[in-house]
Formats: sequence, structure tokens, C-alpha cells
Amino acid sequence: MTELRDVVGRLLGPDFGGIRFVDMQAEQAKTGLDLCFSTATGERVPATYLPPLDITRSGPAILYCHAHGARYQIGRRELREGRPALTAPYAGVLQAAGYAVLCLEMPCFGDRSDLEENATAKARLWHGRTLFGQMLGEQRAGLDWLARQPGVDPARIGTLGISMGGTLAWWLAALDQRVAACVSMACFADMAALIETGAHDVHGNYMTVPGLLAVCSTGRLSGLTAPRPLLHCVGLQDSGTPESAFAIARAEVEAAYRECGAENALSFFVDPELGHAETKEMRENVLKFFESALNR
Repeated sequence: MTELRDVVGRLLGPDFGGIRFVDMQAEQAKTGLDLCFSTATGERVPATYLPPLDITRSGPAILYCHAHGARYQIGRRELREGRPALTAPYAGVLQAAGYAVLCLEMPCFGDRSDLEENATAKARLWHGRTLFGQMLGEQRAGLDWLARQPGVDPARIGTLGISMGGTLAWWLAALDQRVAACVSMACFADMAALIETGAHDVHGNYMTVPGLLAVCSTGRLSGLTAPRPLLHCVGLQDSGTPESAFAIARAEVEAAYRECGAENALSFFVDPELGHAETKEMRENVLKFFESALNR
């Protein structure tokens, strides 16, 4: 597992393991804090932080990854304001349940939307980097910061997101063992199967990782999360998660959890009639999952 993580990390490029936050500015907002991190190369990474309600004792936290949906102006605002694919924003419900929450603004979104996705992804590739590797590298740096905050138990940090956010959430869980539990929504299907039908083209250029399929499939990569708790939520009417491609990925991640005797740590929420969205029932499953996985 460690060897495969290293191989995939190299394919993602130097940003995946090389980004560090060296400075931070904070402003009080109506709910929580608006942050702006600076990396060692001078890149600015805005973020939203909802501190734990009780910092006198260590509690769980969520690294919330925002979605794409070609709505580049939303970015981290999704946490507080929601988006059409969600039943409601997650900020209030996660805070009320006792979680600290951090959401980073990804390149090309929100306050960073001056970067155009296709041009940025192409430029990264010319320099031997990947946009997805940069995104995951920034999420790892966010995980570093979150684990050090008062009232946060570093052993009880989960990742959560829908669509692009879900992809970032489960990739980070697979590649960084500090993630204690993970929920992905609307983003889990075998990439080789998607390519065969052309369905891969519904995804943005941000997630292109050259050479990945030569060394690893979607299901095998997600299986690196084992034996930690993992929940994948999908709608089978979602063009990005057709049933045939989802079935391949599901079988492979199930095999990985079975191999290490952790079948009970792996969960799925599958709605045969649902498209690219969250439902109230899915939301209930997500919250119950984190309650069981992180509130111990």
C-alpha cells in the first residue's frame, strides 16, 4: 500500500507533497473565521474555518472539500451558502453536531477564479505538475493546520465533499492515513470504464493525472483507505457514475476492505433513480456515518 501511495504521489507531481502553509491572516466573520494562507511560493489560499464550539476538550473535525459544477464563483462559499446539488449548506449542521470545519478555496474557484481551469491545468502539465496534485497538496497542508488547532483531535479528522469535493475527499483519504474517515458523494466510478464510453469527458481538466491507469484503478486507489471508515454515495442516473462503471469500482474497493478484514468499515449509499445530487436521505446517512466513525 505504501509503495502504491508513493507511485501515485509521484504521478500527481511535486505539489502533492511539497506545499506548506507558512503564513496565515484571519478575519472574524458572522460565523467562524475567514482565513488566507500563504504558501512558501507566495500563493494565497483563502479558507473558511468554523472552530469547535468547545475548545476546552479535543473533538472531531471535518476537512470539507468544495465542488466544481462549472460554478467557479462559488468555491468555499458552498460551505456556508450551499449549491444546487446539495439539499442545504453543511456549515450549520456540522457545527451543531460538534465538528470543527475547514474549507479551502481551490485554484480556479471563488477568490481564485482569475485562474482559468483549462489554461491552468495545461500550464501545470507543461511544468511537470498537475492541477489535481496542487489541489490535493493544498488540502494536505490544510489537514496539517487543522490537526494543530485548539479543540481538534488530530486522530478524529474526516474528509467530506460532493462531486469534485468528493473526489478530493476520497483521494486524500486514500493517500494520507491521517484521515480517520471519509465521505464522498457523486464521484465514484471506474475511470477506465468511463473512458470506454466517453463519459470521462463530464469531468473537468483539473482531475487529469497522466499515467494513473497504467498503475492503478479507481477502486484499487480508494481501497488504500482500508481499514478506515469510508462511505461512497452515488446516484446511478448520474452521467459521471453510470451503474456499470460504479460496479467495477465498488467490487475493487470491497475486495480491498475484505482483504484486511474491515468489511464493516466500508459503506455505500446507492440511489438507482438519483442524478448528480444529494438527497435528504443521503444527508442523514452522511451524518450518521460521521457520528459513528468520529464521535468515539
